[in-house]
Amino acid sequence: MIWENYVFRRGVEVEDLWDDMYSDRKAHNRPMRLLYIAGRGFDLRANDVISKYVERLTASGCQIERATLLLIGFGGYQLSPELEALTSENAGILEEIFGRVGKIETYFIDETEDDEELNATIMLRLGASKILTYLDDVTDIVLDVSSLPRIAYLTILLSILARIVPMTDDPDLLTRAEVTFQVLVGEDPELDSKIAAQDPSNDLVLIPGYSEAFQSETLRDMPMVWFPILGENRLAQVLKVESNIPDWAEICPILPHPSKDPRRGDKLLTEYDNTLFAKRQTPLSNIIYAHEGHPFEVYRQLLEAMLRFRNTLSVIGGSRLIVTPLASKLITVGSALACFEMKMRSVESTSGVAIPYAEPKRYVADVAALRSSKPDLSVLVLTGDPYLV
Repeated sequence: MIWENYVFRRGVEVEDLWDDMYSDRKAHNRPMRLLYIAGRGFDLRANDVISKYVERLTASGCQIERATLLLIGFGGYQLSPELEALTSENAGILEEIFGRVGKIETYFIDETEDDEELNATIMLRLGASKILTYLDDVTDIVLDVSSLPRIAYLTILLSILARIVPMTDDPDLLTRAEVTFQVLVGEDPELDSKIAAQDPSNDLVLIPGYSEAFQSETLRDMPMVWFPILGENRLAQVLKVESNIPDWAEICPILPHPSKDPRRGDKLLTEYDNTLFAKRQTPLSNIIYAHEGHPFEVYRQLLEAMLRFRNTLSVIGGSRLIVTPLASKLITVGSALACFEMKMRSVESTSGVAIPYAEPKRYVADVAALRSSKPDLSVLVLTGDPYLV
C-alpha cells in the first residue's frame, strides 16, 4: 500500500506537526514556495482552518519565498440570498487572513473564456488543468477541502496526486514526489448531515481520469461492483447513480462505523433501505464499515475490498469498480486515496475504477448551524517532508 505508513493528525496534534515541519525547514534554511487551495464557498469551517495554519506558519519563522492562496469559486449553484452573502463574507475573511503571508487569486472553475456551454465533466477537466499550472516550482501544496464541493476537491486531489506521485513501485515514492502535499479538513459530520444537496443533475459527472470503467462501450459487459459510500440527505443522488447501475451488478454499501453517533449507521440503513436493499436485494453481509474519523482506515478497507473483487473476477475476464462517495469529508478523502492507488495498480490489468457522481444544483443549509459549528481540524500529509524521517 502506498500509505501503509501514513501521517495523519487531529486536534492540537495538527499544530504540533506544523511546528515540527516548519521549524525543521527553518533550521535547514529551506525557503517555502506555497500554494494554498481553498473553496470560495459558504462553509465557514475554512476560516478556522486557514487561521490556524497561517498562525503556525508565521510563528515558525521559516522563510516564505512565495505564497499564493488560490480560491476556487463556483457560479452554477442555486443558493439562498443568505448563503450568497455568507459566501462573499467567507471569501473576504479568507483573503484577509492569508494576505498576511502572500497574494490571493480567484478562479471560477465553471466559467469559460468564450462563454461556451460545457458539461460538468469537461469543465472539471479544464479546471483541473488550470489549477495544475499553479504547481510549477512549488515546495508545498495545501488543499483545504472544508469549503469545496465534493466533486471539486475530489478532482483537485486526484489531479495533484497524478501530477506529483511517480508511477513506480519504489517504496520511497512519497519522498520522491519532492513536494509536501497536505490535505486539511475542518470536520463536523453533524453539520455535513444538515447541509442538504438538492436537485441532482440528470447527467452524471465523472471525475476526470476516473470515467472509462463506467462509460466505455467495450467494457459494458464486464462484471461491475458498485461501492456507494453513504451519507445523510443524499438519497436523490444515490437514485441518479443507481439508475445507471446494471441490475446484475454487485453492490457493497459503505457505512460510517464507529461514529460519534452510535446509531448513525442504522439510520442510514433505514434511509437507503428501499433503494439499495429492498429493491436490489443487497445482502447485509455486503456492507463495509469504515471509521468515520479516520480516512486512512477508509482507504485501507476500500482498497482491500476492491483488490479482492479484482482478483476474484480476473478469472472471468476482469471487473469494473465503481465508487460513489457521499459521506463526510474525511471518509470521502480516504476513498479518493483508495481509488488513486487502485488506478495505479490496474494500469496493466483488466480492471478499472470510476467515480460517477450526481452533482446537486442547489445547496440548502442553516446559517446559524454554519456559524455555530466547531469543527475538528485534521491534516493528512500525503507526500514530502514527514516521510523523510
